[in-house]
Amino acid sequence: MGCGSCGSQENGIPKGCKNNGTCGADGCNKLTVFDWLSDMSDPLGMTLEKNIVEIRFKNSRKDFYWVPSTLQPSTGSIVVTEAQVGYDIGTVSLTGSLVYVQMHRKNISTTKELPAVLRMANEQEIQTWSSARDKEKEVQKRARELALTLGLKMKISDVEFQGDGRKAVFYYTAEGRVDFRQLIKDMAGAFNIRIEMKQIGLREEASRLGGIGSCGRELCCSTWLTDFRAVNTSAARYQQLALNPQKLAGQCGKLKCCLNFELDTYQDALKNFPKNDTKLNTEKGLAICQKSDIFQQVMWFAYKGDWSTWHKLNVEQVLEILSLNKKGESIESLEAYSSVLEPKKQLFENSVGQDSLTRFDQKNKKRSKKHSRKNSRPKKFNS
Repeated sequence: MGCGSCGSQENGIPKGCKNNGTCGADGCNKLTVFDWLSDMSDPLGMTLEKNIVEIRFKNSRKDFYWVPSTLQPSTGSIVVTEAQVGYDIGTVSLTGSLVYVQMHRKNISTTKELPAVLRMANEQEIQTWSSARDKEKEVQKRARELALTLGLKMKISDVEFQGDGRKAVFYYTAEGRVDFRQLIKDMAGAFNIRIEMKQIGLREEASRLGGIGSCGRELCCSTWLTDFRAVNTSAARYQQLALNPQKLAGQCGKLKCCLNFELDTYQDALKNFPKNDTKLNTEKGLAICQKSDIFQQVMWFAYKGDWSTWHKLNVEQVLEILSLNKKGESIESLEAYSSVLEPKKQLFENSVGQDSLTRFDQKNKKRSKKHSRKNSRPKKFNS
């Protein structure tokens, strides 16, 4: 993600827009929204009683505000909003009918009393807001030092200043309950601001900080994923994945959210599949399931005592044999239904047509000849 102001300079160094996640072009922001109803007049067929907009603050924090009739902010406008103490500054991320769609999706009633947008931010207020944002890294580092001095088992992962610079919210993660009353006193004296502590989970921490996943793309939780559903190891079992914690865990240390993306498809496909512990009675012996392939709709069986030979059967064939076993009948053997699985030699080809995967297995004959010739020369000793 990046806006037009993030292009490189002449010497190749990224210039950056210096907005730290509050880009007005909405290209550097997390969880950005595309207004697909902007060119349509009243597409939902509903009369808008209030002019409500969605306002983005730091990282993924968003909220809904109603706008007085005297103001007409557009997407990207920097506005001053109500706060519990003082005022806050944010960027309008969504306007029009799509705001009501978002509110309905998040189960927020349109009749709820919402905070208001006070005015459009002037140059001085924007400067104060930018100055407060520039101090966040330094304040976060100092707050961590104070927490370590008090011996608190917590990690301060992010700091968010209010638009007027009078208040800061410290987001932290901890395994249990933390008594940070003394920490708040120390931070209030060191920073001379109002302090608010907010505990977040590991998944929410990863969504706020962002990062690159094992797939090479930006984290889903910091780009488009807004709801964090529970992920169990059963999701990996349904998809026949190896239960390796290092591969199944994401940047947050929890199971990857993408394990749930295709889980419903696998569950639907497994409805027609027999269980993995299926046993088939034959006159030749008892056959036990060794492996199943959901995509090819096949299962492999091996006779008890002859585990090296696998027999490949379709799901329909397995269900047919099971129905016969329930009636007390048994087939002669699996060979009449299946084909013996013979190991095939896998040939790897490079799409570019360059190096082979076995290039390191071949000895370098030129180097070995040169090395043997060098060793065959008589050695000279200095008298």
